[in-house]
Amino acid sequence: MATTKFETDFAAFFDHGQAFAFWKGRVAMYAILKGLGIKDGDEIILPGYTCVMDINPVKYLGAKPVYVDIEPCTFNMNTALLENKITAKTKVIVAQHTYGYPCDMEAIMAIAAKNGITVIEDCCLALNSTYKGKTVGTFGKAAYFSFQWNKPFTTGLGGMALVHDPELAAKVKELQAQAAHPSFKEKAMLAAQLAVYRTFIYPRTTALAQSAFRMLTKKGAVVGSSSTAEFSPEIEEGFFKQMSCIQARSGISQLKKLPANIEHRKQIAALYDELLKQKGWPTRKYDHSIIDPVMVRYPVRIKEKAKALEAAAGAGIELGSWFECPLHPIETPMDKYDYTPGMCPEAEKASAEVVNLPCHPRVSRRVAIKTVEFITQFTPA
Repeated sequence: MATTKFETDFAAFFDHGQAFAFWKGRVAMYAILKGLGIKDGDEIILPGYTCVMDINPVKYLGAKPVYVDIEPCTFNMNTALLENKITAKTKVIVAQHTYGYPCDMEAIMAIAAKNGITVIEDCCLALNSTYKGKTVGTFGKAAYFSFQWNKPFTTGLGGMALVHDPELAAKVKELQAQAAHPSFKEKAMLAAQLAVYRTFIYPRTTALAQSAFRMLTKKGAVVGSSSTAEFSPEIEEGFFKQMSCIQARSGISQLKKLPANIEHRKQIAALYDELLKQKGWPTRKYDHSIIDPVMVRYPVRIKEKAKALEAAAGAGIELGSWFECPLHPIETPMDKYDYTPGMCPEAEKASAEVVNLPCHPRVSRRVAIKTVEFITQFTPA
């Protein structure tokens, strides 16, 4: 069975843990939290610079998200603020590796151990990044990954739980067996979307494709990454689903290409460093002796974010808007997710300033140069 092979191959890539495939990354996160016994009244700590789809599994289980502000260079949780957020109700710390930058896992693991708290890693934006030589996704009790369209590699939709604790693995396996199967219609639409993506989606066509995709998602003509029902903290019917064989076969193929994908991302990120430096712009700031990031996107701070995003679409430039607000996207009703304005000022500042440049395998040197020429027309923040 393709799904079983994909799980086996994925775990073998990390040489660590047991892998369990699901319809989406957020479904994998839900399975991990449910397997941990998260329930009403529990508190889950996350960075205040994330996607609302990461918060939904927390709310679906009746738990409360608690947000920690970020540090400005890597956009990851500021560990100096972490311990003050811990209470007797804290059960889990979610270590999100933002844009591909690894978190300060030494500090997070030490604080968690001191307080008897479980760590799970959000690796949806990081695949094969390392912290002190160890691959992210192998530090905590479990990790989850996303294979949605703009992640390190795509199966259209899809997610994986990588579990390192045998007891938790048994519970996640049991939950996976209880999950619904995608419908024939969902599988057929996803197969068609994958074919279109592989054939037609390139940096110059991305903005137009995204606009069309959002419109078709609202009409129910395609299988979207997020439905309108997912902008509510109440679980939607049919949320908890297994991965389809279509996704799994795509994942098996993508894993074979992963070493080249990783190397390409490193080269493009280094090229952005070089080109931006030549223009007198800030580049990535991180300790090379501690972390080795594989960037899903390359974040840049600018003063005219809205203007740049609007102009990019007309110029055929692929420019990302992550994160539009502390709980991306901008449509998120943040009060329903326990977020109060001013709670995470660094995250709010980043949301107003950061756009991101593509690093995926379809970005050539020429495209990277064109992208930098475009973005440097604006003012660095």
